[in-house]
Amino acid sequence: MSRFDEAAAQAARARQAVLTKPAGSLGRLEDLAVFMAGWQGRERPRIDRAQALVFAGNHGVVAQGVNPFPAEVTALMAQNFAAGGAAINQLCRVADADLRVVPLDLDRPTADFTTGPAMSAEEVVSAMQSGADAVDPDADVLLLGEMGIGNSTVAAALAAATFGGQAGDWIGPGTGASAEIMARKADAVSRGLALHAPSDTRGTLAAFGGREQAAICGAVMRARDLGIPVLLDGFICTAAAAVLTRDDPAALAHCLIGHESAEPGHRRLIEALALPIPPILSLEMRLGEGSGAAVALMVLRSALACHDGMATFAEAVIG
Repeated sequence: MSRFDEAAAQAARARQAVLTKPAGSLGRLEDLAVFMAGWQGRERPRIDRAQALVFAGNHGVVAQGVNPFPAEVTALMAQNFAAGGAAINQLCRVADADLRVVPLDLDRPTADFTTGPAMSAEEVVSAMQSGADAVDPDADVLLLGEMGIGNSTVAAALAAATFGGQAGDWIGPGTGASAEIMARKADAVSRGLALHAPSDTRGTLAAFGGREQAAICGAVMRARDLGIPVLLDGFICTAAAAVLTRDDPAALAHCLIGHESAEPGHRRLIEALALPIPPILSLEMRLGEGSGAAVALMVLRSALACHDGMATFAEAVIG
């Protein structure tokens, strides 16, 4: 497993201290440059290749009426991604990220977690492997996103199972749920939590499901092995990755949260994870599909451009 290179990070801090600016004046951009230096193992980190992965899956829990849209929309949106017509396509183009969409058995939804486990152990392993296999070893940074009707309900269940609390602490409007649908979401999550009591990562994924959530976990683990920093998207993506902390509290040390979602559970999740660098952006976004991570990539590129391209005081003969 790749580790943070403290020597490279210290060299990056030293460089920040002599660039032609007041100390600390670029704020969190400086922290991002140091973070990337430590995980890339070089004083002047770079992003020559950014990969964006969007995993798509369908969920049996939609039978509980937890979403205003039918499950068929997942496949339709996957087709929209492939045709270049979604928000993530435009954002990846502007941010210069190579986008790959990975549909995961869309014709075979997971089981309804209110009546039994969403996935078998074998299905969890298969989905995690799909996520790991999709990671490009040559990427300098990995962006993760998801698509799946009903997966904000799954995310709430995963977050509650991982960090505790009641269903009402974690559910949100998702794609625009009415008060009636919100009540059904809370009921479904509550019944799922009463039925399942998993204690580790794979058990939690099996209980509450989401092939795309399991794939996100697999991709995060593979990126760590390869030493690739990760940009997580919003609530659903972060809730999926957070399940890894059930096995290893430091599992997300190489991850940044791209943005704080408008989903109310995301702030609670961010506080529970307590990653060293706060979410890069807060734009009231709640689209999913990696969109917040893609916008955050533009900020990350800006941080590295300043870190690498600015003159030092000695080079500029200032002072």
